[in-house]
Amino acid sequence: MNLPMVRFDAVRRTGAILVGAFLMTWPALYNRYPLLYPDSMSYMADGRLVARALFRHKFSADYGGRSFLYCLGILPFHWNVTPWPIVALNALLTAYVLWLLVRSLSPRQTVTRYLAILLPLSFFTGLGWFVSLIMPDILGPVLYLSIYLLVFARESLSWAERLTLILIAWWAVASHITHLILAGAFCVLLLALLVFRRSLRQWLGGIAEVAIIVLIAAAAHLALHAYLYGEPSLSGKRPPFLMARVIADGPGRSYLQQHCGERKLVICQYLHDLPNDANEFLWNLDGIWQSASPATQDRLRQEEAPFVLATLRAYPREELFVSAANFWHQLMSFGLGDYGPNRWVLQVFEEVLPGARAHYLETRQARETLPDDFSTSAQNWAVMTSLVLIGILLPFIWRRRSSRVLQLAAVIVFMVIANAFVTGVLSEVEDRYQSRVIWLLPLLAGVLVLEELDHRTRRDSKGESRLEESVSRNLPDA
Repeated sequence: MNLPMVRFDAVRRTGAILVGAFLMTWPALYNRYPLLYPDSMSYMADGRLVARALFRHKFSADYGGRSFLYCLGILPFHWNVTPWPIVALNALLTAYVLWLLVRSLSPRQTVTRYLAILLPLSFFTGLGWFVSLIMPDILGPVLYLSIYLLVFARESLSWAERLTLILIAWWAVASHITHLILAGAFCVLLLALLVFRRSLRQWLGGIAEVAIIVLIAAAAHLALHAYLYGEPSLSGKRPPFLMARVIADGPGRSYLQQHCGERKLVICQYLHDLPNDANEFLWNLDGIWQSASPATQDRLRQEEAPFVLATLRAYPREELFVSAANFWHQLMSFGLGDYGPNRWVLQVFEEVLPGARAHYLETRQARETLPDDFSTSAQNWAVMTSLVLIGILLPFIWRRRSSRVLQLAAVIVFMVIANAFVTGVLSEVEDRYQSRVIWLLPLLAGVLVLEELDHRTRRDSKGESRLEESVSRNLPDA
């Protein structure tokens, strides 16, 4: 291929990625500002504290309960001035990984197929909403698609693309503890499969690569928490999510009622005020966690693991049933209704983004005029339609042994189900948790449709070729 053609292809590829990235940001553009969640303000505020401790050795008593690596990573993109560059970063990373994904499946007509998949995903699923949201949520699906590329489609990547993808995957793993858990679980599952299927050892290099990414991300968390707090930890001074979960589920409350007389637990001080909702326990200003002193919070964190394990030993069946119900509820909950204004966001706005509060108050999010109900309905229909298409097309593709597509399907199905399990069972049921990954199902459906169209085109072309050969053989010689 000559140099002008190479340059033209590079321009087309770059242009397609930039167009895709721009299309994904429509919720932020329509809102006239990036979408903000209460956690968004914590991520932007905590980055300054961590950076001050790292680079100026000015330590704080507390740095928040978020991923410090994510807080540090986005700091150069906002500097507590504007969050718009974070949206641009989200969009470019997502668009780039989706480009590599489509190209791995369709090396020809990649631009057309890329845009054909990306357009409906952007406007009829939550993809654009999570790209526009100042949170690490979009990095979860980016990570899972990167795992597919690194393990199952390594030969489709150049050396530079593979290195870029490794950096993106590391950043995504480090951005949230859920991403680390799911990536680690997928590596363990693949390694277990290798024990029983030697033919799968062709994936060993990719699995080892992803495992190393996960281990380095975990080591970075441990080292950073050791530096800031004096002891290694994956999650730092996070709230006691599991304690709140088992108490809200019921078995934890029953355990305390039975054993508070004999065990001197700090949580027993709140025995008569235990809420039925984990959110109330953790986030209400007058709730147990928010109203507790720093010393009491430390005690609650220390008691969390022994308390949860004791509850599971005392009420294994009850917790199993409740956890199964939570998992199913989370699997089915993927609305886009968590984008209303928040009082706490407004309270801390001047501290986190000085001078930008007035502009935020003019946004559609602050005025509660975002089309979240319409987008929720559109996503529901997109997911239901996708499940029908997947159910119809996947058996045909299975019979044809289209390995790349089947491997992508395995990654997506595992991650969607595992995400519901981890968030629903270990944290709490919330639409945002599942909505951030559910758009992977419409993505899979789009890939299956294109694969089926490709197969029919190839079949028709072969049929026409055979017909032409037959006619030419039967024609009399001149």
